[in-house]
Amino acid sequence: MLIKSFFAGFGGQGVLSMGLILAHSAMREGKHVTYLPVYGAEVRGGTAHCTVAIADEEIASPVASEPEYLVTMNQPSVNKFQNFISSGGTMFLNITLIKQPPSRGDIELIEVPATALAEEMKNIGSTNMVMLGAFIYETGLVERKTAEQSIEEFFVNKKKLIPGALTAFKKGYDFMQGRRK
Repeated sequence: MLIKSFFAGFGGQGVLSMGLILAHSAMREGKHVTYLPVYGAEVRGGTAHCTVAIADEEIASPVASEPEYLVTMNQPSVNKFQNFISSGGTMFLNITLIKQPPSRGDIELIEVPATALAEEMKNIGSTNMVMLGAFIYETGLVERKTAEQSIEEFFVNKKKLIPGALTAFKKGYDFMQGRRK
């Protein structure tokens, strides 16, 4: 098994954090992992993206060409990366900020109102954790408990953010769980 995921959005939306937490979660579960962040102009407002590959055996390359999963947090990411995902793959859309979903008929689209759900919690900074919760539920790449442990570890130096991050993760996870019933 080799599963490749690609996360994209504006710098400041936490896309690199989503990828890193997923990578750490998979490592906690004994899987082989590569994490490749792209540090270009990802200052707030610029584009940021990262790739995460998870496998049962060693991974030859950290580059995730034609990923099975693509998480897009804004419209420019959809426009730029929609043709990057493999045919038959799944694209997650932060539908609050994406008004023109891709027109490809060969991929599954999963619309998550991540920004709106974070705004309901009065915690816009946790939009990425909402999306990560939805992603983990839908893909099953790692166990929920493992992801929650990785979130706590990720924010260990910012302990005051842990409760909000976990609540946001749960909100996204529960959103997908309710959507699938």
